[in-house]
Amino acid sequence: MIALPPTPPRIAPIGLVFLAITSVGWGLNWPVMKILLGELPPLTARGYTGVAGAVLLAALALLRGERLRVARGQWAPLVVLALLNVTGWMALMGLALLWLPGGEAAVIAYTMPVWASALAWLILGERMSWPRIVAMLMAFAGVAALMGGDGVAASRDKLPGIALAMLGAFGFALGTVLAKRFRLTLPLIASSAWQIGIGSVPVALLGVAFETAQFASLSWTGWGLLTYIVLIPFCLAYVCWFAALQILPASVAAIGTMAVPVIGVVGSAMMLHEPLGVFQISALLLTLAGVALATRT
Repeated sequence: MIALPPTPPRIAPIGLVFLAITSVGWGLNWPVMKILLGELPPLTARGYTGVAGAVLLAALALLRGERLRVARGQWAPLVVLALLNVTGWMALMGLALLWLPGGEAAVIAYTMPVWASALAWLILGERMSWPRIVAMLMAFAGVAALMGGDGVAASRDKLPGIALAMLGAFGFALGTVLAKRFRLTLPLIASSAWQIGIGSVPVALLGVAFETAQFASLSWTGWGLLTYIVLIPFCLAYVCWFAALQILPASVAAIGTMAVPVIGVVGSAMMLHEPLGVFQISALLLTLAGVALATRT
């Protein structure tokens, strides 16, 4: 009897739905944050909204009857995932912007799927097929064209920013893979509340130490944007991200996040009237084609 090659595991459609919600929530956060930064500094805005989102998720978990108690053996994995997926990503990317333009920082940030795919192969033994490799390269090429045009122009003055952004991207990739490896026993919403809360507190404390925030002078628009960030990027999108990680291969989930800058650029064009010409649209389509290919292989 001729042995047939093993059939690759089917990608669950509900996982792709969770991934799509995550991409929209995080993508629209770009123009929202850009508007909000006119009224609040970055670490304060991110840290405080993260803490508020964690409190709301904890309350929702209790209303649903989920337990918040963390088993003794789960504390170390929980803290590691929170530091990688929340603290490091928010703080390191924010600091990288002190040395890098936003477009160049984003190009480096979205090397995350490259690291995640390699780490998933090394740590989880996930198969990296040629179609998935091609999909990843297509998506990354689209993001690079979209955000930087001619890529990242390295120089000695930019090296600290490049190093911080690369470290943040690698840390988020490692957190993505370790989330599959550790498999926290907490219910989904309770786990999300703990990770966002543990991860956001250090960012908020950094904001207290190094920034000056004037909440009393915040406009109604500013309060509305803060509310949006608490409810959508933190409460909804992060929960969907952790749910997607439970269902999808780590490499597929990581490649799917490359839709985030696509949503961000389209959202910025609509909300901030930033340019969206033929070149940008072509880059968007290339990125989306790569993401679509990755979710089918």
